[in-house]
Amino acid sequence: MQEHITIVEVGPRDGLQNEQQPISTATKLELIQRLAASGLTHIEAGAFVSPKWVPQMADSANVLRALPQDGAVAYPVLVPNEQGLDAALAAGAREIAIFAAASESFSQRNIHASIAESLRRFEPVCARALAEGIKVRGYVSCVVGCPYEGAIAPAQVAQVARALHDMGCYEISLGDTVGVGTPNTVLTMLDAVSLQVPVAQLAGHFHDTYGMAIANVYASLRAGLRTFDASVAGLGGCPYARGASGNVATEDVVYLLHGLGYHTGIDLTRLTDTAQFIAHALGREPASHRPAP
Repeated sequence: MQEHITIVEVGPRDGLQNEQQPISTATKLELIQRLAASGLTHIEAGAFVSPKWVPQMADSANVLRALPQDGAVAYPVLVPNEQGLDAALAAGAREIAIFAAASESFSQRNIHASIAESLRRFEPVCARALAEGIKVRGYVSCVVGCPYEGAIAPAQVAQVARALHDMGCYEISLGDTVGVGTPNTVLTMLDAVSLQVPVAQLAGHFHDTYGMAIANVYASLRAGLRTFDASVAGLGGCPYARGASGNVATEDVVYLLHGLGYHTGIDLTRLTDTAQFIAHALGREPASHRPAP
């Protein structure tokens, strides 16, 4: 039997959140529905953040309410604080994600709080969500490098990941936010983090700024990771890092995994069609290497 790898599709949230052009709720819903029809079972549906700072996510409640919350597909949403949790719960969320950075400078620039302050902010969010039967996933950004500090010490990443795990996050997604990682630096980081959090509860989240994302996925597979975040058509990017391109394209990751003999449950042809759909809606070509069918 083929070993299964889980893909967490982040395109509808992480991929679209920094787009400047308006994207209708209908387009977002069609994107999510197409992704689900492709076989993806974990699809980030939105973020309950201030529309002042992230206007593209202002309709997240409407998106979430239109999606079935009792089926085989999970639709997690990003939540920055208790106010965001209240809104997510009101919209019917069954899974949330919280986020911290391994870089002090990035944390200050991104959420205007230190790492320690951000973790304290998330403690009541996590506790309340778990009490409501809501699953909580944790994100750690800048796990290899930071646009302000440069290289990040693996021990710092491990400390933040352990704090999120101790709060009750069932999985910790490790994000190479600016895409500076290489297999060696990623593996060194994973060695440190896996001493604090079991490998089975870690996920890889790689950006492709220097074309290293697929190489980093492969290295992480060899290190035991079995969950990866990816964004259809390679949507996304870090607004705080000049030149940082988007997340690794889901269709490229699936092509790699299928070629290595892993099972994903994803129909690559339907996924590639979906990449073409959202790229066309945005007026550009997919940022992936998978040719159109």
